[in-house]
Amino acid sequence: MDLDSAIRRRRMCRNFLSRPVPPEVLDRLFEGARRAPSAGRTQGWAFVVLEGHDQTSLFWSTDADPAWVAQPDHPGVLNAPVIVLPFCNRQAYLDRYAAPDKAAAGLATEEAWPAPYWLIDTAFATMLLLLGAVQEGLGALFFRLHGDANQLRRAFGVPDGWDPIGAVALGWPAHQNRPTRPRPLRPFGEVVHRGGW
Repeated sequence: MDLDSAIRRRRMCRNFLSRPVPPEVLDRLFEGARRAPSAGRTQGWAFVVLEGHDQTSLFWSTDADPAWVAQPDHPGVLNAPVIVLPFCNRQAYLDRYAAPDKAAAGLATEEAWPAPYWLIDTAFATMLLLLGAVQEGLGALFFRLHGDANQLRRAFGVPDGWDPIGAVALGWPAHQNRPTRPRPLRPFGEVVHRGGW
């Protein structure tokens, strides 16, 4: 599949089959994701990959509202055989830009950064994961976390300094009903402003 097709076919999937995803397919996804652009080639992201009912159930019980789990608005999400937790490491960027070859950039403190590249770069890597899922015929859903990040880190042995940016449910898509009136893309001319706004 070419990149244009993957971009056009990518949708958030909210209904999964519980069928496992082969390890080699997951390896291809993460091999692609680790090639994301990164400020100073810091690569300050990591993924916790939860596979199978025991691990995904621990995620849902750690992060989700129990009332939602008992009566979810999209029950098929709970069938996803894989949950991916993307984490970013702010300190890795501060350390990288304190190194001799980057010190002149003046980015050795968090306040000096015009935007939090640790979040941006982790989002880039996560987007490559979402596009890779399309290429592999998988469905994926990026969603926000609802619980305490410290509790999540403890549950999955994540070291201090690593912050989650959300979660990705991943697996084989089941039939899903499309919204009858999906919100359209903004017109090209409202998004792209050549030569100035």
